[in-house]
Amino acid sequence: MLILGIDPGIATIGFGLVASGRGQVKMIRYGVITTPAGIPLSKRLFQIESDMETLIGQLHPDAISVEELFFNNNITTGIAVAHGRGVILYAAEKCGVPLFEYTPSQVKQAVVGYGKAEKRQVMDMTRRLLKLDAVPRPDDAADALALAICHARSATSLLQQNPEAKSTV
Repeated sequence: MLILGIDPGIATIGFGLVASGRGQVKMIRYGVITTPAGIPLSKRLFQIESDMETLIGQLHPDAISVEELFFNNNITTGIAVAHGRGVILYAAEKCGVPLFEYTPSQVKQAVVGYGKAEKRQVMDMTRRLLKLDAVPRPDDAADALALAICHARSATSLLQQNPEAKSTV
């Protein structure tokens, strides 16, 4: 299964493609989509949507994993990121790729095993799980790979495969 992780944004959108199968995850490609500062939001959103469609068309993922928004103190930045995230969701739907959304805590839990892990722990575990020499840069790309890993682990859960199964935990 090819999973495309997306770390949403406006200026920088991280992406990471992994192959998942038989309990293994392998990094295929990662990078960022960028939009220039100083242009109107509408033009940035148009570029993000166009670039996402191109990326999805080139990579042919089986699933897309996107981070749910978490608002810290700067709500203005959060609103702009929400616009970008909306365009990303639209592009995935338009391309017909199944979309899965995860909170930052779910990503941390899946990658590190602790939902309140620090960012550096997530990045280091992402490097280790993908058997990379260094943490992918920029951070947005590393975050996107962590999102892809999160979905790989969630999609292979026995509970996910059998929706009628009940957890005894």
